[in-house]
Amino acid sequence: MSTESSESSSLKRVRIIADFQFGRGTGVKLFPEDCTFRLSSTKRIRYVMSGKVRLATVRAGDGRLTLGKEAGERLCEILPAPAYRTVVRNDVAEFITAGKNAMAKHVISADTEIRAGDEVLVCNEQGSFLGVGNAVLSGEEMLSFNYGVAVQVRKGS
Repeated sequence: MSTESSESSSLKRVRIIADFQFGRGTGVKLFPEDCTFRLSSTKRIRYVMSGKVRLATVRAGDGRLTLGKEAGERLCEILPAPAYRTVVRNDVAEFITAGKNAMAKHVISADTEIRAGDEVLVCNEQGSFLGVGNAVLSGEEMLSFNYGVAVQVRKGS
């Protein structure tokens, strides 16, 4: 298989994963034509790159995407609020941008469709992107609980 057709099939694959994970049409908007790919030792897609920037990683365990900061910012622009968003109080925004976890007691709103394990965007009260991470609680639990981690933040802005 040629490198060019391999790149196009890899692009098609990650776009399909993004459509499944975040909704139809997000894959094309999230991953531009110039994306490159780094493969694992088993020749599976591991990293989705745009230039030298990692947009996403394809998790080996379940084939879903974990987003880098740039992809999180793009997704925040692509998806209308409140989709995949956890909104935290402004007074903890600097901690989130530093990569600290979002605690349930600081969550003021969350997409009720979020399930534990989903990749989510963390935003401030004005809707500005702060970081991206893995939901530890469902959206409803984030709003109900006043203790514990709501989102394990992987990358802050």
